[in-house]
Amino acid sequence: MTDPESIWRSDAYRHPTPWATEFPPLTLNAMFEQSAARHADRPLIDFLGRRYSYAETLDGANRVAAGLARLGYGPGDRIGLFLPNVPHYLAAYFGILKLGATVVNFSPLYTVEELSHQVEDSGTRALFTLSASALLPTALQVLDRSSVERLIVGSVAGALPATKSLFYRLFRGKEVAKRPDDPRITAFSTLIANDGEGEHPAIDPLSHVAVIQYTGGTTGTPKGAMLTHQNLSANARQVEGMDPDPGAEDRIIGVLPLFHVFANTCVMNRTVANGGTIVMLPRFDGGQVLAAIARTRATALPGVPTMYQALLDHPRLKGADLSSLKYCISGGAPLPAEIKAKFELATGARVIEGYGLSESSGVVSCNPYASMGKVGSIGQPIPATQVRIVDKDDPARPAPDGEPGEIVVRGPQIMKGYWNRPDADAEVFVRDKDGAWLRTGDVGEIDADGFIRIVDRLKDMIAVSGFKVFPSQIETVLYRNPAVKEALVIGVPDAYRGEQPRAYVTLADGATETADTLQTWLNGQLGHHERVDQVVIRQALPKTLVGKLSRKELVEEVRSGAPG
Repeated sequence: MTDPESIWRSDAYRHPTPWATEFPPLTLNAMFEQSAARHADRPLIDFLGRRYSYAETLDGANRVAAGLARLGYGPGDRIGLFLPNVPHYLAAYFGILKLGATVVNFSPLYTVEELSHQVEDSGTRALFTLSASALLPTALQVLDRSSVERLIVGSVAGALPATKSLFYRLFRGKEVAKRPDDPRITAFSTLIANDGEGEHPAIDPLSHVAVIQYTGGTTGTPKGAMLTHQNLSANARQVEGMDPDPGAEDRIIGVLPLFHVFANTCVMNRTVANGGTIVMLPRFDGGQVLAAIARTRATALPGVPTMYQALLDHPRLKGADLSSLKYCISGGAPLPAEIKAKFELATGARVIEGYGLSESSGVVSCNPYASMGKVGSIGQPIPATQVRIVDKDDPARPAPDGEPGEIVVRGPQIMKGYWNRPDADAEVFVRDKDGAWLRTGDVGEIDADGFIRIVDRLKDMIAVSGFKVFPSQIETVLYRNPAVKEALVIGVPDAYRGEQPRAYVTLADGATETADTLQTWLNGQLGHHERVDQVVIRQALPKTLVGKLSRKELVEEVRSGAPG
């Protein structure tokens, strides 16, 4: 086969920015400040109708940095964000970075145990959250259980337009948790009650870790990808460079959770870089998304396949004005061709599939926005990104001609390494004369036009609506039940979520548990995206010749419909 790099260097490369483009070192702070200088009065955030300009958001970040400094935080500290999509997120994110500290992203879906583990693993000293009943009680328990020293608690009502703020206080009070009177808790409004002035340290964009992004899952297994300022700013600029119409009006729906690397790059950092507006929604609700597109004349809607299916199923879709929508970027999970075709027909927008990982700051490859892509592929690599296919058993060698192999990647967006895990670094990076290549764990091939297709995966992780779920951790919970003798969890296809965890168990002698009671017990201890759709009780589970439970054989049995 022709060397794919020669294809990407030629006219066959279909992204508007040349593949060989270089992205000079740049801090996220400088990227934001450059945009704020050019577009001071332009809205950066539209939060349910309340707008925050670039200048206002930068002022908020400066005040966060000054407030944190007065509390004793500084360069090198890890400070966590346990937040949904609210304006506080951007002010806190860029304020932490301006301080020279490191952001640690935490999912609002985490249980106390999951959050506590990652707080301890990262050494997080302070945690931003909201006075929401879905968040604050969990954060308070983590404050008591872990080494976190302080909670900084914001209010959703304070970020809303005046009329909506009153409505929220009057009619949605049950969603608000009272902030305790505790010296370890600081109100967000108190933190930013300053002039924003202060000295800020010099930051090396190539070495300074901006974000620790955990790869997903529950206690024990997740690893924190260390993403530098350059990793994230380069990926933002790489993604920005794929737009065929730079400088055009840009209003992007920000409903993907910003704590997730996909949204962090493709919604927030990319939009900050190009001077666009984030139409921010705190949670996914199909009706709200459709209304927000119509109200703001949004031009882009990044999402996961689950989201597009939910919008297709929504009764208001037929009457919604979506004529402003140009591009819908799909990632996080494989995009079924049927969903792509139906959504494009219903909306007139283009649905474009891409691919990335936490370890790559979000994006590795994408189908072209304007020219012809290939359905079922993850497109061509984005500018400055090298992709190779290596032998599945020996990543130091190329894959045999004509055979798929493991996808490995190099580029300015590839992480510095895993937080405190040199052992994991040794496993995930393969080195040659050109440098270090990230092993993705996915098996793929590159066609004659330089488009990449994923054909299998090496890892056991299950992709649920864009979230990565570790089956071994669900199994760990199952084994806590004395009725369970053996357990295997696999991902099964799901038209809505992409994949769904399903548990297969054998019972201990004398146990009388039913599948339904086990499922109820298990799901009560799992994060929302980890919950299984079934617990299947079997007489036996497949094993290898040496007696180990065989996940691979179970997957094959389930896919073939063979009786267990």
